[in-house]
Amino acid sequence: MNDGQAEQITRRCFVSGKVQGVWYRAKTQEKAKALGVTGWAKNLPDGRVEVLASGERDKVEALCAWLWQGPELAEVTAVDVQEEAWLVFERFAVK
Repeated sequence: MNDGQAEQITRRCFVSGKVQGVWYRAKTQEKAKALGVTGWAKNLPDGRVEVLASGERDKVEALCAWLWQGPELAEVTAVDVQEEAWLVFERFAVK
């Protein structure tokens, strides 16, 4: 953008693998807070974790890249990232 403001984006990520019961959502929240990204993370009934992340493009992309790593005990096999319309959240929550 040419007005000096960083581009704001929202991404919805579906993380597959061993990502439930390994502190994945809590560690994602920590990483998001460190990056200044807002949104949420929640477990899905099919064993995946869904992450909705909003913020400056480079920070959201950094979080999406980190999702491939996750916390120490996680074994991530896939991260499906989808573009979403810009959404505003007060913080990053664990649902």
